[in-house]
Amino acid sequence: MKVLVACEFSGVVRDAFAAKGHDAWSCDLLPSDRPGNHLQCDVLTILNRGWDLIIAHPPCTHLCASGARWWAHKVKEQGAAIEFVLNLWWCPIPKIAIENPIGILSTAWQKPDQIIQPWQFGHGEKKSTCLWLKNLEPLVPTNVVAGRSNRIHMMADTKARWRKRSITYEGIAQAMAEQWA
Repeated sequence: MKVLVACEFSGVVRDAFAAKGHDAWSCDLLPSDRPGNHLQCDVLTILNRGWDLIIAHPPCTHLCASGARWWAHKVKEQGAAIEFVLNLWWCPIPKIAIENPIGILSTAWQKPDQIIQPWQFGHGEKKSTCLWLKNLEPLVPTNVVAGRSNRIHMMADTKARWRKRSITYEGIAQAMAEQWA
C-alpha cells in the first residue's frame, strides 16, 4: 500500500508501516525526527498523489478539550483547524483515519468512530485518543496491560512538552500497521 502519515514529524507510524513492506511516507511542516521517507510541506498540497491510506494527526492546539477554557478567544484559529480536518476527511484517498484527543471535533463535526487508550496496546498509561475512520475497521486492542498512569497529562510544562505529547505510542502504531494494511 501507498501510505501517507500526515502531520507526523516523529516517524513512528510511518516506520511501522514501512517495516511491514509498505511505501510509507510521513509529512509535516517540520523535518522528521528519524531518517525515512518524509515530505516537509503542507499535506494539503500532496493529497492527490495516489495514496491508498492516510493516517492524519492534525495539530490539536485549537481542537482538544484541555484547551476549552481558551476556545472563546480562538474562534478564528479553531475554525481554521476544523476546516483543515474536513479537508483531510474529504480528500480523494480511499482509506482515512483522523486521530485527535477528545475535543471540539466531536460536537462541531461528528462523534469519533472509536476512542482508544495506550494501555490497550502495551503502554500502561491513559491518553484518550479519538479515531474517525473511513473504510477502516476500528482497532482491536493487541496487548491490554495493567497500569493507568496519566504521564502525558502530568508532563512538566516545558517548550518540548507539545512534541512529547504528540508522538504516537509504538504499540498503537504497530496495531495500525498490522490491522489497517
